[in-house]
Amino acid sequence: MAGRQPPDPRWPGGAVLALQIVVNYEEGGENSVLHGDAGSEYFLTEHITTSAIGRRHLTTESLWEFGSRLGFWRLWHELTRRQLPVTCYGVTMALGRNPDAVAAMNDAGWEIATHGPAMECGAARRGVGGARAT
Repeated sequence: MAGRQPPDPRWPGGAVLALQIVVNYEEGGENSVLHGDAGSEYFLTEHITTSAIGRRHLTTESLWEFGSRLGFWRLWHELTRRQLPVTCYGVTMALGRNPDAVAAMNDAGWEIATHGPAMECGAARRGVGGARAT
């Protein structure tokens, strides 16, 4: 029962906190000239301004590259050293472009899940349209 009478979960070892660790792996699934797209990612960035749609933006590319080249490995080393259970919630295009990271996740016993083929805002709309067509 919830509310006034919350359940007593009695966690193992008397723990009072349950923690789920999820690592989103998205670097490699963004729009990029290097991936054959017309331009760099323009919506899913950490900038206030980006290049015009259909143009290359080196700063955006650098931000996205950081995660796969360094950021992921920092997390992987710490989480693996501590032997923590992890779920990777990855973009399939990004995972496919980074087989070393996928191998490291498998070696560490991480659970790998996906949240779509690519990091694009129109993917969901196209998916709905495709489902209607079938």
